Amino acid sequence: MPTTVFDQFTRRTADVTAQLTTLGIPLTAPAPPPADVDPADPWASSYAVPVDRSTLAWCTAVQMLADHHDTGIDRQVLAADALLRELGVRGLAQLHSDLHHGAPVDYRFSRCPYCSGIGEDPTRPDCQDVGCAPWHEFDGHEHLCPVCHGDDYQPQWFAEEHMTELEELLADAVEKRAERASLRYRIRTRLHRRIVRT
Repeated sequence: MPTTVFDQFTRRTADVTAQLTTLGIPLTAPAPPPADVDPADPWASSYAVPVDRSTLAWCTAVQMLADHHDTGIDRQVLAADALLRELGVRGLAQLHSDLHHGAPVDYRFSRCPYCSGIGEDPTRPDCQDVGCAPWHEFDGHEHLCPVCHGDDYQPQWFAEEHMTELEELLADAVEKRAERASLRYRIRTRLHRRIVRT
């Protein structure tokens, strides 16, 4: 049975929500008033903003954390809640960078954990479904992925392009060095002639 790239998003949320249900963890982090927080409830929240744990962003965050720390998702629920409360979907880019020891992530070479490299927000309908004007395709339209900002994931093509750029830079550097060496040789020869004459 053929599957599309969009099937993996549905599968990701279904897998995570099934695990949450099995573990008895609620699919929403309720936002009770601070006075009503039950300290005995490990899944209670003191934040005023509820978190929907069945969204693609939350499921991606908890999966990234669980994979990185090699734990079950139940150990990363509160961290995913905090991430999405504080930074929203864009926090996935910060998390991805933090998991790579703070290095910036080039999404042309690393597949985006949220959109899996398609470059568009998988939770929003595409331009064709919404009926956007055709010229919006080229002007930074709002359907871009909030994590990778539409970077085109094509490591093979970009690697070849980078190798071409590096070869050109190397050829330029070799040429400049040869010019400098030639200039140094001429200067040294002239100085030597002057010294010999005097």
